[in-house]
Amino acid sequence: MINFRSIKAIYIFEMSRTFRTLIQSLISPILSTVLYFIVFGTAIGNNINFTNEIPYGAFIVPGLVILTISMQSVNNASFGIFFPKFLGTTYEILSAPISYVEIVIGYVGASATKSFCLGLLILMTSTFFVDLDIKFPILMLCMLLLSCVSFSLLGFIIGIVSDNFEQINFVPMIIITPLVFLGGSFYTIDVLPDFWQTITLFNPIFYLVSGFRYSFFGTGEVNIIISIFSISLFILLCILIIWRIFKKGYKIKT
Repeated sequence: MINFRSIKAIYIFEMSRTFRTLIQSLISPILSTVLYFIVFGTAIGNNINFTNEIPYGAFIVPGLVILTISMQSVNNASFGIFFPKFLGTTYEILSAPISYVEIVIGYVGASATKSFCLGLLILMTSTFFVDLDIKFPILMLCMLLLSCVSFSLLGFIIGIVSDNFEQINFVPMIIITPLVFLGGSFYTIDVLPDFWQTITLFNPIFYLVSGFRYSFFGTGEVNIIISIFSISLFILLCILIIWRIFKKGYKIKT
Protein backbone atom coordinates (compact mmCIF):
# COMPACT_ATOMS: atom_id res chain seq x y z
CA MET A 1 0.00 0.00 0.00
CA ILE A 2 1.36 3.39 -0.99
CA ASN A 3 2.15 5.82 1.82
CA PHE A 4 0.71 9.04 0.39
CA ARG A 5 1.62 11.06 3.49
CA SER A 6 5.31 10.35 2.94
CA ILE A 7 5.06 11.24 -0.74
CA LYS A 8 3.27 14.45 0.19
CA ALA A 9 5.96 15.37 2.73
CA ILE A 10 8.81 14.92 0.22
CA TYR A 11 6.82 16.65 -2.52
CA ILE A 12 5.99 19.72 -0.41
CA PHE A 13 9.55 19.99 0.88
CA GLU A 14 10.98 19.91 -2.66
CA MET A 15 8.37 22.32 -4.01
CA SER A 16 9.12 24.80 -1.23
CA ARG A 17 12.72 24.91 -2.44
CA THR A 18 11.47 26.65 -5.58
CA PHE A 19 10.40 29.71 -3.63
CA ARG A 20 13.70 29.81 -1.76
CA THR A 21 15.58 29.87 -5.05
CA LEU A 22 13.08 31.84 -7.12
CA ILE A 23 15.68 33.61 -9.29
CA GLN A 24 17.45 30.39 -10.21
CA SER A 25 14.26 28.34 -10.61
CA LEU A 26 12.03 30.68 -12.59
CA ILE A 27 13.39 34.11 -13.40
CA SER A 28 16.74 33.00 -14.85
CA PRO A 29 15.27 30.43 -17.32
CA ILE A 30 12.63 32.90 -18.50
CA LEU A 31 15.21 35.65 -19.06
CA SER A 32 17.38 33.18 -20.98
CA THR A 33 14.40 32.32 -23.18
CA VAL A 34 13.75 36.00 -23.86
CA LEU A 35 17.37 36.41 -24.98
CA TYR A 36 17.03 33.43 -27.31
CA PHE A 37 13.96 34.99 -28.89
CA ILE A 38 15.70 38.34 -29.30
CA VAL A 39 18.81 36.83 -30.88
CA PHE A 40 17.44 33.85 -32.84
CA GLY A 41 13.82 34.82 -33.34
CA THR A 42 14.27 38.46 -34.22
CA ALA A 43 17.83 39.32 -35.17
CA ILE A 44 18.69 36.11 -37.03
CA GLY A 45 15.25 34.65 -37.64
CA ASN A 46 14.23 37.36 -40.11
CA ASN A 47 16.83 36.00 -42.52
CA ILE A 48 16.01 32.31 -42.02
CA ASN A 49 13.09 30.39 -43.43
CA PHE A 50 13.08 26.61 -43.21
CA THR A 51 9.46 26.28 -44.26
CA ASN A 52 7.05 28.44 -46.18
CA GLU A 53 4.32 28.03 -43.57
CA ILE A 54 6.04 28.31 -40.17
CA PRO A 55 7.90 31.51 -39.20
CA TYR A 56 11.31 30.81 -37.74
CA GLY A 57 10.43 32.54 -34.46
CA ALA A 58 7.55 30.12 -33.93
CA PHE A 59 9.57 27.19 -35.23
CA ILE A 60 12.13 27.42 -32.42
CA VAL A 61 9.57 27.59 -29.59
CA PRO A 62 9.33 23.79 -29.04
CA GLY A 63 13.12 23.51 -29.08
CA LEU A 64 13.51 26.31 -26.55
CA VAL A 65 10.98 24.68 -24.24
CA ILE A 66 12.77 21.31 -24.44
CA LEU A 67 16.13 22.98 -23.90
CA THR A 68 14.95 24.74 -20.74
CA ILE A 69 12.91 21.97 -19.14
CA SER A 70 15.60 19.38 -19.81
CA MET A 71 18.18 21.39 -17.88
CA GLN A 72 15.78 22.36 -15.10
CA SER A 73 14.34 18.85 -14.68
CA VAL A 74 17.78 17.28 -14.41
CA ASN A 75 19.07 19.96 -12.04
CA ASN A 76 16.01 19.93 -9.77
CA ALA A 77 15.88 16.15 -9.44
CA SER A 78 19.65 15.64 -9.10
CA PHE A 79 20.17 18.33 -6.48
CA GLY A 80 17.02 17.25 -4.63
CA ILE A 81 18.33 13.73 -3.96
CA PHE A 82 22.02 14.71 -3.77
CA PHE A 83 21.66 17.19 -0.90
CA PRO A 84 20.56 14.53 1.62
CA LYS A 85 23.67 12.56 0.64
CA PHE A 86 25.84 15.66 0.92
CA LEU A 87 24.41 16.61 4.33
CA GLY A 88 24.42 13.04 5.60
CA THR A 89 20.65 12.89 6.11
CA THR A 90 19.99 10.12 3.58
CA TYR A 91 19.65 7.59 6.40
CA GLU A 92 16.73 9.55 7.83
CA ILE A 93 14.85 8.95 4.59
CA LEU A 94 15.91 5.32 4.30
CA SER A 95 14.95 4.55 7.90
CA ALA A 96 11.52 6.15 7.56
CA PRO A 97 8.46 3.95 6.88
CA ILE A 98 8.55 4.72 3.18
CA SER A 99 9.39 2.53 0.20
CA TYR A 100 11.80 3.29 -2.60
CA VAL A 101 8.88 3.77 -4.96
CA GLU A 102 7.43 6.50 -2.75
CA ILE A 103 10.82 8.23 -2.50
CA VAL A 104 11.10 8.33 -6.29
CA ILE A 105 7.53 9.54 -6.73
CA GLY A 106 8.08 12.35 -4.24
CA TYR A 107 11.34 13.66 -5.67
CA VAL A 108 10.62 13.06 -9.35
CA GLY A 109 7.04 14.31 -9.01
CA ALA A 110 8.17 17.60 -7.51
CA SER A 111 10.89 18.08 -10.13
CA ALA A 112 8.51 17.28 -12.99
CA THR A 113 5.87 19.65 -11.57
CA LYS A 114 8.32 22.55 -11.38
CA SER A 115 9.59 21.89 -14.90
CA PHE A 116 6.06 21.50 -16.27
CA CYS A 117 5.00 24.85 -14.82
CA LEU A 118 8.19 26.45 -16.14
CA GLY A 119 7.46 25.05 -19.60
CA LEU A 120 4.00 26.65 -19.53
CA LEU A 121 5.52 29.97 -18.43
CA ILE A 122 7.95 29.84 -21.34
CA LEU A 123 5.08 29.18 -23.73
CA MET A 124 3.25 32.19 -22.31
CA THR A 125 6.40 34.29 -22.67
CA SER A 126 6.83 33.22 -26.30
CA THR A 127 3.42 34.65 -27.21
CA PHE A 128 4.83 38.14 -26.64
CA PHE A 129 7.34 37.56 -29.45
CA VAL A 130 5.60 35.29 -31.98
CA ASP A 131 2.10 34.34 -33.03
CA LEU A 132 1.72 30.84 -31.66
CA ASP A 133 -1.19 28.61 -32.61
CA ILE A 134 -0.90 25.16 -31.03
CA LYS A 135 -2.62 22.65 -33.28
CA PHE A 136 -2.89 19.80 -30.75
CA PRO A 137 -2.90 21.37 -27.25
CA ILE A 138 -3.74 18.13 -25.40
CA LEU A 139 -0.94 16.28 -27.15
CA MET A 140 1.39 19.19 -26.41
CA LEU A 141 0.62 18.99 -22.69
CA CYS A 142 1.13 15.22 -22.70
CA MET A 143 4.46 15.51 -24.53
CA LEU A 144 5.54 18.27 -22.15
CA LEU A 145 4.64 16.14 -19.13
CA LEU A 146 6.42 13.08 -20.52
CA SER A 147 9.50 15.18 -21.22
CA CYS A 148 9.54 16.59 -17.68
CA VAL A 149 9.13 13.13 -16.15
CA SER A 150 11.84 11.56 -18.33
CA PHE A 151 14.47 14.21 -17.61
CA SER A 152 13.52 14.25 -13.91
CA LEU A 153 14.10 10.50 -13.73
CA LEU A 154 17.46 10.99 -15.43
CA GLY A 155 18.32 13.74 -12.95
CA PHE A 156 17.37 11.50 -10.05
CA ILE A 157 19.80 8.87 -11.31
CA ILE A 158 22.55 11.46 -11.71
CA GLY A 159 21.96 12.75 -8.18
CA ILE A 160 22.31 9.25 -6.72
CA VAL A 161 25.46 8.21 -8.55
CA SER A 162 27.25 11.56 -8.18
CA ASP A 163 29.82 12.06 -5.44
CA ASN A 164 30.23 15.84 -5.77
CA PHE A 165 28.74 18.92 -7.40
CA GLU A 166 31.12 18.72 -10.36
CA GLN A 167 29.74 15.33 -11.34
CA ILE A 168 26.17 16.61 -11.08
CA ASN A 169 26.92 19.46 -13.50
CA PHE A 170 28.91 17.29 -15.90
CA VAL A 171 26.02 15.43 -17.57
CA PRO A 172 23.71 18.46 -18.13
CA MET A 173 26.47 20.71 -19.45
CA ILE A 174 28.61 18.24 -21.40
CA ILE A 175 26.00 15.77 -22.65
CA ILE A 176 22.38 16.98 -22.46
CA THR A 177 22.88 20.56 -23.70
CA PRO A 178 24.85 19.54 -26.82
CA LEU A 179 22.31 16.79 -27.59
CA VAL A 180 19.44 19.30 -27.39
CA PHE A 181 21.24 21.82 -29.61
CA LEU A 182 22.15 19.08 -32.10
CA GLY A 183 18.67 17.53 -31.94
CA GLY A 184 16.98 19.96 -34.31
CA SER A 185 15.96 22.54 -31.74
CA PHE A 186 16.85 25.49 -33.98
CA TYR A 187 16.89 23.89 -37.43
CA THR A 188 15.57 21.02 -39.50
CA ILE A 189 17.89 18.16 -40.29
CA ASP A 190 17.21 18.73 -44.00
CA VAL A 191 19.77 21.54 -43.95
CA LEU A 192 22.49 19.16 -42.75
CA PRO A 193 24.76 17.07 -44.97
CA ASP A 194 23.71 13.44 -45.37
CA PHE A 195 26.34 12.21 -42.95
CA TRP A 196 25.19 14.49 -40.13
CA GLN A 197 21.56 13.68 -40.84
CA THR A 198 22.39 10.04 -40.18
CA ILE A 199 24.24 10.95 -36.99
CA THR A 200 21.26 13.02 -35.79
CA LEU A 201 18.99 9.98 -36.08
CA PHE A 202 20.97 8.40 -33.23
CA ASN A 203 20.27 11.40 -30.98
CA PRO A 204 17.33 10.44 -28.69
CA ILE A 205 16.43 14.08 -28.02
CA PHE A 206 15.85 14.60 -31.76
CA TYR A 207 12.75 12.38 -31.55
CA LEU A 208 11.54 14.27 -28.50
CA VAL A 209 11.91 17.66 -30.18
CA SER A 210 10.27 16.38 -33.36
CA GLY A 211 7.29 14.96 -31.48
CA PHE A 212 6.89 18.10 -29.41
CA ARG A 213 7.04 20.24 -32.56
CA TYR A 214 4.38 18.04 -34.15
CA SER A 215 1.95 18.94 -31.37
CA PHE A 216 2.45 22.62 -32.25
CA PHE A 217 2.32 22.60 -36.04
CA GLY A 218 0.97 19.19 -37.04
CA THR A 219 4.23 18.29 -38.73
CA GLY A 220 7.43 16.71 -37.55
CA GLU A 221 10.57 15.18 -38.97
CA VAL A 222 9.67 11.72 -37.70
CA ASN A 223 6.36 9.98 -37.07
CA ILE A 224 4.69 11.06 -33.83
CA ILE A 225 4.22 7.40 -32.84
CA ILE A 226 7.97 6.89 -33.02
CA SER A 227 8.51 9.96 -30.83
CA ILE A 228 6.06 8.77 -28.18
CA PHE A 229 7.53 5.26 -28.27
CA SER A 230 11.07 6.63 -27.90
CA ILE A 231 10.31 8.78 -24.86
CA SER A 232 8.26 5.97 -23.27
CA LEU A 233 11.16 3.58 -23.78
CA PHE A 234 13.55 6.08 -22.20
CA ILE A 235 11.26 6.48 -19.16
CA LEU A 236 11.06 2.71 -18.76
CA LEU A 237 14.85 2.44 -18.99
CA CYS A 238 15.31 5.08 -16.28
CA ILE A 239 12.80 3.32 -14.02
CA LEU A 240 14.65 0.02 -14.43
CA ILE A 241 17.98 1.70 -13.61
CA ILE A 242 16.52 3.32 -10.48
CA TRP A 243 15.00 0.00 -9.40
CA ARG A 244 18.38 -1.65 -9.81
CA ILE A 245 20.15 1.11 -7.88
CA PHE A 246 17.83 0.81 -4.89
CA LYS A 247 17.86 -2.98 -4.97
CA LYS A 248 21.66 -3.01 -4.79
CA GLY A 249 21.89 0.08 -2.55
CA TYR A 250 24.42 1.58 -4.95
CA LYS A 251 25.75 4.91 -3.64
CA ILE A 252 22.88 4.97 -1.13
CA LYS A 253 23.61 2.52 1.68
CA THR A 254 27.39 2.73 1.42
